Amino acid sequence: MSYPTINTLGALKAANYQSKSIKDELRDNLIKNIKSGEQVFAGIHGYENTVIPELERAILSKHNINLLGLRGQAKTRLARLMTNLLDEYIPYVTGSEIHDDPLQPLSRFAVELIKEKGDQTPISWLHRSDRFYEKLATPDVTVADLIGDVDPIKAANLKLSYADDRVIHYGMIPRANRCIFVINELPDLQARIQVALFNILQEGDIQIRGFKLRLPLDLQFIFTANPEDYTNRGSIVTPLKDRIGSQILTHYPKNLQIAKTITAQEAKLKVKSAVAIYIPELAKDILEQIGFEARESEYIDAKSGVSARMSITAFENLMSTAERRALQNGETETQIRLLDFMGIIPAITGKVELVYEGEQEGAAEVAVQLLEAAIKTLFPDYFPKIEKLEKANDASPYDDVISWFFEETNFELVDELANEEYKSTLLNVTPLKNLINEYQKDANEEDKLFLMEFVLWGLVAFNKLSKHRFTEGFQFNDLYGNYIRGL
Repeated sequence: MSYPTINTLGALKAANYQSKSIKDELRDNLIKNIKSGEQVFAGIHGYENTVIPELERAILSKHNINLLGLRGQAKTRLARLMTNLLDEYIPYVTGSEIHDDPLQPLSRFAVELIKEKGDQTPISWLHRSDRFYEKLATPDVTVADLIGDVDPIKAANLKLSYADDRVIHYGMIPRANRCIFVINELPDLQARIQVALFNILQEGDIQIRGFKLRLPLDLQFIFTANPEDYTNRGSIVTPLKDRIGSQILTHYPKNLQIAKTITAQEAKLKVKSAVAIYIPELAKDILEQIGFEARESEYIDAKSGVSARMSITAFENLMSTAERRALQNGETETQIRLLDFMGIIPAITGKVELVYEGEQEGAAEVAVQLLEAAIKTLFPDYFPKIEKLEKANDASPYDDVISWFFEETNFELVDELANEEYKSTLLNVTPLKNLINEYQKDANEEDKLFLMEFVLWGLVAFNKLSKHRFTEGFQFNDLYGNYIRGL
């Protein structure tokens, strides 16, 4: 018999339905998934050996959970995916505000209805997708919001005394009975509000305006918190932390490959582009490396973190920059260029928290420095390392390229160049083309063009060339050539 077709308490009993707490549901379904090898937290990358095992252990232990980590570390995503471990449907007394279990009713409404109608008590079914409640903790959240308050309108309509518990209007937590309840940014909740959660977590008691109700609510609490909050805006009071079974630390991606996987999955590029855009793998590496550089930058507040959303929105901007250029030039296909990375600056400046020194540099300048740092980090993976100190007579693979810029002045790469102009401009630098053919001979033509730009930026990063930004693009020069010609 399919449970959702049952609509009375008597039929539910006849079907031998067994009540189960939400923590038991999560535990039992997780055990099944582990045995079958089924992935519960699909789409979460980089946590396979760290966060997910700890989360599964907490579920098996039937703990309430606190996910502690910097912004953009998939804390809320993890909480939402836990609904996959719930039973597909659960029965509740029809009309119950707190999803009363027909076999174990809590509220006065459900108890009296079952007493009146017995086995004919109507029941409804709640799908697991409706068993997720979420509240963002803000300083203005009240006890009434979370737990409940006396409703004078209800008292007047039902002609009840304020001493009657039927005048109570339940808050979000009682209404989330038998559900997953998430409180995001827990430290932002005022301490007196956190105190109101003590008994709910431990004993199941709730107090509303003097009413002491013994409601053993059945909830799976998940809290999220940012470590920054412990010092800047608030803290989790110690007795509340003591009542949370497991505190799990989240983290940012450990390597470029994981970061690229996350960005590719989350970037909103589902709408078909008007232009076919080729993306060199190196361009994806640079994009993700910017995030790694930002987390180590002296100009950015490390305690605030650098969200994975920065790389996602930057990738979307990068694609849009190339698409816009192609549309302006009337082209149906193009490729990502290093020049296009100027288009991701707005995605960076809004996602990082600058310290005082960073404010002095300026957000846009810090963004450019992060791009240059990423190029400098990745450069030795593709071309011979450029030593910081070199002997005067030692030959370098880059000598011919540097000499070309000494002799040729005013080499410019314009942002909106059409494909053929862009290609001919780069191929005109013969030593640069020869360098690519020697060290990256197996690369395809589109990658070689990107690599040529990469070398130019790399030589600038290692102080072998200079570059100057003007309105339409960049001008590259020999480091000392302009100065000598000026003399």
